[in-house]
Amino acid sequence: MQWRSLVLGLLLLRLGLQALLALLPALAPGLCLRRRFPFPFPPPPGPGSSHWGSLLRRGGGGGAAGGDEYERRYSGAFPPQLRARLRDAARGMFVFGYDSYMQHAFPRDELDPLHCRGRGPDRHDPSNLNINDVLGNYSLTLIDALDTLAVMGNSSEFQKAVKLVIDTVSFDKDSTVQVFEATIRVLGSLLSAHIIITDTKQPFGDMTIKDYDNELLHMAHDLAVRLLPAFENTKTGIPYPRVNLKKGVPPDSNNETCTAGAGSLLVEFGILSRLLGDSTFEWVARRAVKALWSLRSNNTGLLGNVVNIQTGHWVGKQSGLGAGSDSFYEYLLKSYILFGEKEDLEMFNDAYQNIQNHLRRGREACNEGEGDPPLYVNVNMFTGQLMNTWIDSLQAFFPGLQVLIGDVEDAICLHAFYYAIWKRYGALPERYNWQLQAPDVPFYPLRPELVESTYLLYQATKNPFYLHVGMDILQSLEKYTKAKCGYATLHHVVEKTKEDRMESFFLSETCKYLYLLFDEENPVHKSGNKYMFTTEGHIVSVDERFRNSLWQDILSGEENSAEKIKPNELKAVNFSSNCNRVPDERRYLLPLKSNYMRQIDRMVLLCKGRGTRPFTSQLYLYSCL
Repeated sequence: MQWRSLVLGLLLLRLGLQALLALLPALAPGLCLRRRFPFPFPPPPGPGSSHWGSLLRRGGGGGAAGGDEYERRYSGAFPPQLRARLRDAARGMFVFGYDSYMQHAFPRDELDPLHCRGRGPDRHDPSNLNINDVLGNYSLTLIDALDTLAVMGNSSEFQKAVKLVIDTVSFDKDSTVQVFEATIRVLGSLLSAHIIITDTKQPFGDMTIKDYDNELLHMAHDLAVRLLPAFENTKTGIPYPRVNLKKGVPPDSNNETCTAGAGSLLVEFGILSRLLGDSTFEWVARRAVKALWSLRSNNTGLLGNVVNIQTGHWVGKQSGLGAGSDSFYEYLLKSYILFGEKEDLEMFNDAYQNIQNHLRRGREACNEGEGDPPLYVNVNMFTGQLMNTWIDSLQAFFPGLQVLIGDVEDAICLHAFYYAIWKRYGALPERYNWQLQAPDVPFYPLRPELVESTYLLYQATKNPFYLHVGMDILQSLEKYTKAKCGYATLHHVVEKTKEDRMESFFLSETCKYLYLLFDEENPVHKSGNKYMFTTEGHIVSVDERFRNSLWQDILSGEENSAEKIKPNELKAVNFSSNCNRVPDERRYLLPLKSNYMRQIDRMVLLCKGRGTRPFTSQLYLYSCL
């Protein structure tokens, strides 16, 4: 009897301990979460376990007949009828937002979707940079949406919108705007629409404008001239962050600017220079990029995120892939793709290698081995030491950039992490703390970065998994952000409260990428033309006229560093794998093995299971057992 009592006592003790462990997260939610990365989650099954060969394929989107919930939900073909409905839903989302803007807000810059009215610069509070950096009193949303109308094949509305812009928009305004925002949203859209109008092939349908006399190009030139004072009277060549469109740089202008803001002007300024035959714009933008590049750390090769334009001193020493840095790296690569200048690719390759060396954490390979999944963190530019434990939603663009360079396997893992956060909240919080496993900054302003990476990963892999991701994003936007007149920013991703603002990039990027994801027959994919998207999602044809310039001696100097490089020489260095690692037989299978997906879901408390506390997701609840 004594041994029976002992066994019973041990059993009761075990049950008591399990109950206590289950209660601990509720009693002290931060107790077991405040650990440094890497994450202490149970390791996935070892590399010897079979995955790809064991899955059963079924047509019609049925998924695997057996297997776990990930395989059942995501594997298998995607029904073409469902894809067509989602394409139409994405178009309907754009139309509702666009029509609401035109009805309730035009000619003002943005739509307030809750009160059905327009919004312009905040004249009463010049320090309200969140508004005034973007809104310049020049019908921003209409301009930003031009090429989306063309991509969706709406020639009549595109022609009408272009005429409205030509007839009603002027940049002779007493508006102080951020050089970066005016460049990517306005200048980039004007150039994109001009290229579409003047394309002799007209792949999107008849987008020509009767008696068109290059008006959009002239408007782009006018705007760029008004931005040029930002590049004057700066000792480093790095531009001032803001300029008044009528008066130039304000007398009290800030001498500090972010790396992305100053170093992401080359695509738009370069296109303008090459269309006009005037080197001025490309020269000042390229000078700014080189100035920033020269200030990188001698120790790590990294750049910070905020710099003094007069002294070259780094005010912000954080090196990351999100706000303040993101599009700087994007435009190093895209400038090369568009212009073919060898120095741009060389800078990108060096930057990418340094990012891999100092920012990347986790196991070496995405889809094999043990350890934590890859994640890119924020570090000190001089030491490479971790600076904080959050990442921001802008970093979700990076998997798409990795697709362009061929590092598809690594892109798959990073994308899966952001998708897991989306599944938990039905949106991406502006900042997510991976240590606390909770949002640091909980608002979501309808950003496109996750959709963009989803679209590019689908184009690279043709894996229907990414159509499921797009469907989830589309459904979330409809459920949580749709308002009386358009779509609204989420003030809080947990509480789902709304803010009265629809940013212009929702129409220029978010809706466009969703539409293209589901529109397999779009001319972007089928016309035979090569296209590139700017950082604002504006479409630009990649052709020889942008690879030929008349001022190589001005741009390259004595070293002839602007030597052309052939497209097949495009190659990143020091990444763990490349696009050849994604074989055809994985087309209808999960891009990331289900055990690794489960591991990532645990990282964001999306699922319940061993090693994590239960969490009731807004969208899903997986067992993770």
